[in-house]
Amino acid sequence: MWNCHCKPAPAAPSVPRRPRRQGGYTYLLVLFLVAGLGLLAAQVGVVWRQEAQREREAQLLAVGQEFARALASYRKAGPDQAYPQSLEQLVEDKRFPNPRRHLRRLYRDPMTDQPRWGLVREAGRIVGVHSLSEAAPIRVHDLPAALGQGAAGARSYGEWVFRAGEEGAAPAGQGNAPGT
Repeated sequence: MWNCHCKPAPAAPSVPRRPRRQGGYTYLLVLFLVAGLGLLAAQVGVVWRQEAQREREAQLLAVGQEFARALASYRKAGPDQAYPQSLEQLVEDKRFPNPRRHLRRLYRDPMTDQPRWGLVREAGRIVGVHSLSEAAPIRVHDLPAALGQGAAGARSYGEWVFRAGEEGAAPAGQGNAPGT
């Protein structure tokens, strides 16, 4: 038999393992994901803002037509066929023993959210109203007759003048230049 007094081979010296080199790919992926979400949120904000403007624009058209109808009603109801001197006269017409209401209340301008309106006057009487907003309208086609012919080319909501006429429509051939 062999009597081997062999020593076991010495173990290889332990070399500390270097960690695997990370390239930062996860960090870059998260960075691009955050940037993409930011762009998506910005686009959603633009669409939301435009939709809110469309809603305010529709409210302006409805309220403006109410003012045009009220102005026409005030003129038609009175013995002198005159327009009012103030918007408050549309809410409470005191020309009669029992005051009449041509307008339920004075509406706020949906575009500026202010109670003030631009007034179109002729001989000191109010014949039309318009918004005081300088914002450009979104809607340029299929506008109501109460706005007249020039409203399609308007550069701001202030150029949308709601004039009194027959049933609230603008009289033919009458311009819509705003006045105060």
